[in-house]
Amino acid sequence: MNTKTPKDSLTIMNELVLPNDTNMLNNLMGGRLLHWMDIAAAISAQKHCNKIAVTASVDNVSFKHGIKLGDVVTIEAKVTRAFNTSVEVRLDVWAQNVPSSTLVKSNEAYYTFVALDAEGRKAEVPGLVPETTQEIELHAGALRRRQLRLVLAGKMNAHDATELKALFMGDPNKA
Repeated sequence: MNTKTPKDSLTIMNELVLPNDTNMLNNLMGGRLLHWMDIAAAISAQKHCNKIAVTASVDNVSFKHGIKLGDVVTIEAKVTRAFNTSVEVRLDVWAQNVPSSTLVKSNEAYYTFVALDAEGRKAEVPGLVPETTQEIELHAGALRRRQLRLVLAGKMNAHDATELKALFMGDPNKA
């Protein structure tokens, strides 16, 4: 199976925050942003997999900065790591107030997608070859994030999460 780079899956999506997207304080509703993020992440995952990909999990999403009515939201998504049948997608969300020329980072998140074949069964995905220093760091961290997701979902015993244990307890093989 072929390999791809993170830039092959890069997806940039822009949305204008309209009144129907806001709450009573004229801030973008969190659910609307999560919806947009899911779409951007799905496009990114499908570009990498060349298959339909469905959301398997969403990591903790914290909102660092409010997004206001009239702001332009830019969502950047790209695959950080490919596993056997799944991919991790990182999203960075920016809010821009065009009249004042301000641009702030609202939040970031990781979504996991599973690739499906034509019959709806899990399908293998191409490998990922990171190129930049940041891509290499995100790729390395993806295994720890994956183990954490699996432990929290009850799909992996914490004792078996070797990458997490090494992070918190150090490498027992190093003196």
